[in-house]
Amino acid sequence: MYDLLIKNARIVDGTGAPAFDGDLAISQGRIAAVGNVDGDATQVIDAQGRLLTPGWVDVHSHMDGQATWDPLCSPAANHGITTLIMGNCGVGFAPCEPTDEAHDRLIAVMEDVEDIPGSALHEGVKWNWESFPEYLDAVEAFPRAIDVGAQVPHCAVRTYVMGDRGTKNEKATPDDIAKMAEIVKQGVSAGAIGFTTSRTELHTTREDQAMPGTYADEDELLGIGKAIGELGGEAIFGLVSDFNNWQQEMDWMKRLSIDNNCQINFVLFFREEADWPRVQAQLNYVREAAKEGAQLIPHVGARPVNLLLSWDGTINPFSFHSNYAPLSILSHDERLTELRKPEVRAAILAEDLPLMGDEFMDTIIGGYDKLYELGTPPNYEPGPEDRIAARAAKAGVPPQELCYDLMMERAGKNVIYFPCFGYGANDLSRQVELLEDETTVLSLADTGAHCGVLCDASVPTQMISYYARDRDRGHRFSLEQSVKMQTMDTARCVGLEDRGTLEVGMKADLNLIDYDNLQLEAPEIIFDLPAGGRRMYQGATGYAATIVSGEIIMQDGEYTGAVPGKLIRGAQAVPVN
Repeated sequence: MYDLLIKNARIVDGTGAPAFDGDLAISQGRIAAVGNVDGDATQVIDAQGRLLTPGWVDVHSHMDGQATWDPLCSPAANHGITTLIMGNCGVGFAPCEPTDEAHDRLIAVMEDVEDIPGSALHEGVKWNWESFPEYLDAVEAFPRAIDVGAQVPHCAVRTYVMGDRGTKNEKATPDDIAKMAEIVKQGVSAGAIGFTTSRTELHTTREDQAMPGTYADEDELLGIGKAIGELGGEAIFGLVSDFNNWQQEMDWMKRLSIDNNCQINFVLFFREEADWPRVQAQLNYVREAAKEGAQLIPHVGARPVNLLLSWDGTINPFSFHSNYAPLSILSHDERLTELRKPEVRAAILAEDLPLMGDEFMDTIIGGYDKLYELGTPPNYEPGPEDRIAARAAKAGVPPQELCYDLMMERAGKNVIYFPCFGYGANDLSRQVELLEDETTVLSLADTGAHCGVLCDASVPTQMISYYARDRDRGHRFSLEQSVKMQTMDTARCVGLEDRGTLEVGMKADLNLIDYDNLQLEAPEIIFDLPAGGRRMYQGATGYAATIVSGEIIMQDGEYTGAVPGKLIRGAQAVPVN
């Protein structure tokens, strides 16, 4: 007898093969049969033609803290994510000396770099660990609904070994490197998926200092890479970089990969159209390096690098107006009451705010030709006519007035969309091109991070609802292609061969979806983190059930209370039937 039998489903199995109608049976947390399945089951679900897919695998999250207090890693489970990998971008919470000062230091980096409220981390993280293996034990001990895997973060390792010298990005000595390499070896031996570092100046602290490890030299990076190689090269070396000198950067990455039989996952994004030739050159470099035995895997996003601006968020177009500043510390309801007053509106709009001389910040505070209303349902591919400046000109009103009034809609929760980088073509054509490249992997959701300005954990829903069904501004992916990108492809790129496809023997992580009615909801700021911390939350309708290891964890958008999730320790081999 099967534990669970799903009958009459439209199955997209994650391999890229054509969809088919059939049944799927589960026993002991694994897929036992697929196709026309006969036999009894403890529980039977009639799918009634709804879509059945593998659970989504999110390989770029920052749930390092939240995974220790939230069984759902919300909003991951709300979007059908059944596996997520944390410890990206070199930030995390282990190893860490058992002192308040050391705890505060790592929390400050996470707050500054990833915009996770420090108050929530201070209250939510219990710090019942010092070493990275002890951190894994703590994560494993917490009951959870979905599976998580962790990577060793360079920032924490460097700070643990070097103290203030590491924080100040001083050069590591040979002894420092040896100690860091040993910590990484211990972490990987205990079950870390890999090691990550950040080499981008976008990741800065509140003192405007680059986070620890940003300027690590090749000796330090290659020394850590050698430690991974000594363990067989199964663990992954991950990084994000500005690639200002991309050839030099890719050269040491290639050497590290070849010398240590190690896969390197790196973030690949671009700022403006002028940057596109560099991206193409890097993709070509990856192809050529593969001929020499290098394993270089570009991680790309389905959306432009973006910010969601709102009254309750981290920043909005009026944040620096002196007449708005007193309102920024009020509760949502109190702020909204003030913002609705005609005299308050007039005072804020009357202020002629000088530009700061920074293109990024100047766009936020006055670049209405690059700002859009996200809308309901949200539109992540607006056209030139949708710009607030264009809409204001058509309506015959100043753009700042239109922006203010738009933000007041939906009871003051309406969101302004700022595609910061990668939207130079005014559409998603570049994202489509990157996602379709045979070398790349879908990534960069940043689930759990940038809480006041982002919720790209919703990308899996967008991939199959928009890119495969609704997009009318260019090429669509097939549904089969869209599913494969975020199941088999993402699972394999982090060494997980036991999930990501609906095949006999594979881990029974699934989504049952009312595909015709699958839709993203508008994002909004909510205050449900520990200590009342805020985060941008975006839900979805259409997920009939999400299943982890054969147990239903979400049903029609509601959590069932099931906790089948596990800590993933290291690479997972193909199951033996």
